[in-house]
Amino acid sequence: MTIIGTGVDILEIERIEKIIKEKPRFVERFFTVEEQKFFALRLMSVETIAAGFASKEAVVKAMGTGFRGFEMKDVEILRDSLGKPIVNLFGKAKDIALGLEIDSFQISISHSDHYAVSFVIALRNL
Repeated sequence: MTIIGTGVDILEIERIEKIIKEKPRFVERFFTVEEQKFFALRLMSVETIAAGFASKEAVVKAMGTGFRGFEMKDVEILRDSLGKPIVNLFGKAKDIALGLEIDSFQISISHSDHYAVSFVIALRNL
Protein backbone atom coordinates (compact mmCIF):
# COMPACT_ATOMS: atom_id res chain seq x y z
CA MET A 1 0.00 0.00 0.00
CA THR A 2 1.02 3.56 -0.65
CA ILE A 3 -0.10 6.53 1.41
CA ILE A 4 -1.63 9.16 -0.85
CA GLY A 5 -2.43 11.63 1.92
CA THR A 6 -3.32 12.16 5.54
CA GLY A 7 -5.88 14.39 7.17
CA VAL A 8 -6.78 15.36 10.69
CA ASP A 9 -9.57 17.54 12.02
CA ILE A 10 -10.46 18.59 15.54
CA LEU A 11 -13.39 20.71 16.59
CA GLU A 12 -15.14 21.94 19.68
CA ILE A 13 -18.26 19.90 20.39
CA GLU A 14 -19.93 22.98 21.89
CA ARG A 15 -19.66 24.71 18.49
CA ILE A 16 -21.56 21.90 16.78
CA GLU A 17 -24.14 21.88 19.58
CA LYS A 18 -24.72 25.62 19.04
CA ILE A 19 -25.07 25.16 15.26
CA ILE A 20 -27.59 22.34 15.72
CA LYS A 21 -29.69 24.54 18.02
CA GLU A 22 -29.54 27.50 15.64
CA LYS A 23 -30.03 25.47 12.45
CA PRO A 24 -32.28 22.47 13.12
CA ARG A 25 -31.72 21.09 9.60
CA PHE A 26 -27.93 20.97 10.03
CA VAL A 27 -27.82 17.17 10.38
CA GLU A 28 -30.21 16.64 7.47
CA ARG A 29 -28.25 19.06 5.28
CA PHE A 30 -24.74 17.65 5.81
CA PHE A 31 -25.21 13.96 6.63
CA THR A 32 -26.54 11.04 4.57
CA VAL A 33 -29.67 9.15 5.54
CA GLU A 34 -27.52 6.25 6.77
CA GLU A 35 -25.45 8.58 8.93
CA GLN A 36 -28.65 10.08 10.33
CA LYS A 37 -29.86 6.57 11.21
CA PHE A 38 -26.56 5.93 13.02
CA PHE A 39 -26.95 9.19 14.95
CA ALA A 40 -30.51 8.18 15.91
CA LEU A 41 -29.16 4.90 17.30
CA ARG A 42 -26.77 7.03 19.37
CA LEU A 43 -29.72 9.17 20.58
CA MET A 44 -28.53 12.14 18.50
CA SER A 45 -25.45 12.50 20.68
CA VAL A 46 -23.81 15.80 19.81
CA GLU A 47 -20.40 14.17 20.40
CA THR A 48 -21.17 11.58 17.73
CA ILE A 49 -22.42 14.22 15.29
CA ALA A 50 -19.34 16.37 15.90
CA ALA A 51 -17.07 13.37 15.36
CA GLY A 52 -18.87 12.64 12.08
CA PHE A 53 -18.38 16.23 10.92
CA ALA A 54 -14.69 16.20 11.88
CA SER A 55 -14.30 12.90 10.03
CA LYS A 56 -15.71 14.29 6.79
CA GLU A 57 -13.26 17.20 7.05
CA ALA A 58 -10.36 14.83 7.72
CA VAL A 59 -11.27 12.70 4.67
CA VAL A 60 -11.17 15.65 2.27
CA LYS A 61 -7.88 16.80 3.80
CA ALA A 62 -6.45 13.32 3.20
CA MET A 63 -7.66 13.56 -0.40
CA GLY A 64 -5.99 16.97 -0.66
CA THR A 65 -9.06 18.55 -2.21
CA GLY A 66 -11.22 20.09 0.46
CA PHE A 67 -14.89 20.21 -0.49
CA ARG A 68 -14.27 21.39 -4.05
CA GLY A 69 -16.61 20.05 -6.68
CA PHE A 70 -18.69 17.91 -4.34
CA GLU A 71 -20.95 18.04 -1.28
CA MET A 72 -20.45 16.93 2.31
CA LYS A 73 -23.07 14.24 1.73
CA ASP A 74 -20.77 12.71 -0.88
CA VAL A 75 -18.56 11.65 2.05
CA GLU A 76 -20.20 9.18 4.42
CA ILE A 77 -18.82 7.92 7.72
CA LEU A 78 -20.42 4.76 9.09
CA ARG A 79 -19.37 1.85 11.31
CA ASP A 80 -18.85 -1.81 10.47
CA SER A 81 -20.36 -4.63 12.53
CA LEU A 82 -17.59 -4.28 15.13
CA GLY A 83 -17.97 -0.50 15.41
CA LYS A 84 -14.90 0.36 13.31
CA PRO A 85 -15.41 3.59 11.33
CA ILE A 86 -15.55 3.24 7.56
CA VAL A 87 -15.56 5.81 4.76
CA ASN A 88 -17.90 5.64 1.77
CA LEU A 89 -17.68 8.08 -1.12
CA PHE A 90 -20.39 8.93 -3.63
CA GLY A 91 -20.81 11.05 -6.74
CA LYS A 92 -18.06 13.52 -7.57
CA ALA A 93 -16.10 12.73 -4.39
CA LYS A 94 -15.82 9.12 -5.54
CA ASP A 95 -14.82 10.21 -9.04
CA ILE A 96 -12.12 12.53 -7.67
CA ALA A 97 -10.77 9.82 -5.35
CA LEU A 98 -10.57 7.38 -8.26
CA GLY A 99 -8.72 10.01 -10.31
CA LEU A 100 -6.27 10.39 -7.44
CA GLU A 101 -5.92 6.59 -7.36
CA ILE A 102 -7.25 6.43 -3.80
CA ASP A 103 -8.58 2.92 -3.19
CA SER A 104 -9.39 3.07 0.51
CA PHE A 105 -9.21 5.03 3.73
CA GLN A 106 -8.17 4.19 7.25
CA ILE A 107 -9.91 6.33 9.84
CA SER A 108 -9.73 6.81 13.57
CA ILE A 109 -12.25 8.88 15.54
CA SER A 110 -12.24 10.00 19.16
CA HIS A 111 -13.83 12.60 21.39
CA SER A 112 -13.64 13.98 24.89
CA ASP A 113 -16.20 16.08 26.70
CA HIS A 114 -15.10 19.14 24.72
CA TYR A 115 -13.44 18.05 21.47
CA ALA A 116 -13.99 15.60 18.62
CA VAL A 117 -11.05 14.51 16.48
CA SER A 118 -10.59 12.35 13.41
CA PHE A 119 -7.45 11.13 11.64
CA VAL A 120 -7.60 9.68 8.12
CA ILE A 121 -5.09 8.03 5.81
CA ALA A 122 -5.91 7.82 2.10
CA LEU A 123 -4.37 4.71 0.52
CA ARG A 124 -3.57 3.27 -2.88
CA ASN A 125 -3.52 -0.52 -2.83
CA LEU A 126 -0.74 -1.99 -4.96
